[in-house]
Amino acid sequence: MERDPAARSELEVLLCYAGLHAIWSHRFAHRLWDAGFQLPARLLSHATRVVTGVDIHPGATIGDGFVIDHGMGVVIGETTIIGNDVTLYQGVTLGGTSWKREKRHPTLGDRVVVGAGATVLGPCTIGHDSKVGSGSVVVQNVPPQSTVIGVPGRVVAKSEGPISTIDLDHTSLPDPEAQAIELLRAQVADLHKELEQVERSIANRRGNHVDRARSK
Repeated sequence: MERDPAARSELEVLLCYAGLHAIWSHRFAHRLWDAGFQLPARLLSHATRVVTGVDIHPGATIGDGFVIDHGMGVVIGETTIIGNDVTLYQGVTLGGTSWKREKRHPTLGDRVVVGAGATVLGPCTIGHDSKVGSGSVVVQNVPPQSTVIGVPGRVVAKSEGPISTIDLDHTSLPDPEAQAIELLRAQVADLHKELEQVERSIANRRGNHVDRARSK
């Protein structure tokens, strides 16, 4: 209700939000997994994926206040650790990069927001209060209170001081490539102006030489 303006009532959320249903199912599947009933846990997670489109491995550890917005296409691997008040949008993948039985999936800190279609791979850590832009691919650790965009993901902004609220704005992100291109365009335009001035100066000098030669 707090993080989705489309939610008009608690009953609507309880009945119609696939992401919430997937989280409920995962809570129970995770308890089965920890209790040693791994096959039933996997069967439950598989059935949940079929119904909701959200694939959460029952071994994943997920904190309180977790929100999956829309949910379709979200994949969360076995050794993933997710902190409190984390928000994932549709199409997010928290995947592994190793076949070994080890910590091979990401760790997300508290209040992290991961935009639609973003991919976080390997045992990297996304620090508290960070944002991952839509479509980004993150394969390295991200410091707290950072904004990450691009393929591969890189930190383009960093906040200072304590964060008191969850920042869901993952669309108004800086674009360093566009800024660099704009800077180059401005420099090229300045060079064109300087070149035109030089050409005019040379043309004026040639004209003066011709006038002097004619006067002689």
